[in-house]
Amino acid sequence: MIEKKNKKQSGISTRVAAYRALPGKEKGAAIGNAFLSNAMYIIIICAIIVIAILRPQFISLSSLVNIVSLTAAKLPIALGIAGCIVLTGTDISAGRTVGLTACIAASLSLTVNKLFPNLGIVPLPVVILAVLGVGAAVGLVNGFSVAKFKLHPFIVTLSTQLIVYGIILLYLKLGTNNGQTLSGLSDTYRNFVAGPLFNIPTGGGNSITVPRYVLYAVILTVIMWIIWNKTTFGKNMFAVGSNEEAANVSGVNVTRTIILVFVIAGMMYGITGFIDGARIASVNANTGLNYECDAIAACVIGGVSFVGGIGKISGIVIGVLLLQIIFVGLNFLSVDQNLLYIVKGLIILVACAIDMRKYLVRK
Repeated sequence: MIEKKNKKQSGISTRVAAYRALPGKEKGAAIGNAFLSNAMYIIIICAIIVIAILRPQFISLSSLVNIVSLTAAKLPIALGIAGCIVLTGTDISAGRTVGLTACIAASLSLTVNKLFPNLGIVPLPVVILAVLGVGAAVGLVNGFSVAKFKLHPFIVTLSTQLIVYGIILLYLKLGTNNGQTLSGLSDTYRNFVAGPLFNIPTGGGNSITVPRYVLYAVILTVIMWIIWNKTTFGKNMFAVGSNEEAANVSGVNVTRTIILVFVIAGMMYGITGFIDGARIASVNANTGLNYECDAIAACVIGGVSFVGGIGKISGIVIGVLLLQIIFVGLNFLSVDQNLLYIVKGLIILVACAIDMRKYLVRK
């Protein structure tokens, strides 16, 4: 720990020394480059400060717990899609896969089951395996198509997005449900996901509840950090993202690596759907709609580069957190919900432009 801290301080000292050694004009350019490279963080932090000044309740304990809870709910899908971005690709089927797995989790946990009248409530371990299996299957189709047929991830996942949405619509029409919203979920399912992890006293006998899925998000983050940083697969993933041909020459099984990245991503979408079904307590055909937009925006904000081979788990967590802070802040300002789509689009555009600028400067 001390050695790591010393290395970090040494790196900072080196950068400071390098800056001081620059001529006067180049110092100004260096400051400008640093500002532009971190422009997205600066803009978001400034926005947070403005919102906190205009709406002081934005930084209240209940608001902060809400932000952390929303971050935990959206973190798994971002952790999954980040791997696809590291491979210079993306996955726009992520949101619909979340919707499908949420529908499956809900349909297996209904107290009155209109889809499968004779099924009853399925044990939670079976439900978890089902959503993981379905998510992995979608990821397998995506990964196999990209790796074997050399199709662009955007085209492949656009196709699977439409296919999965069609499956959702057909699934919700099973039995006597007729496409209706699934609600009336079992207490066991809801408590396992959204039950209280612990309570924070606020005085007067009141308290704020932190849901259990916050803990699950932390566990998933640790697991993904280990996979990315401490396994051969993680090293291979970054190698393929940096230069696929060079990775292949170096003995990396490129096909297997790409397929595994998409399979793991699909499993993360399945977990997101499992959490969302219990968190929202009702599921319909629109569950998961545009979730991939939030996840992509969060990844790009967090420094996961579409150039490939660049990204950190810590950056993804920060990106999701900052994005949720912005969305909650805009809600405090009573901003029209339709404007959030414009905000998301601008964030992705600006963040990608900054990312590409960094790449061109390095090149």
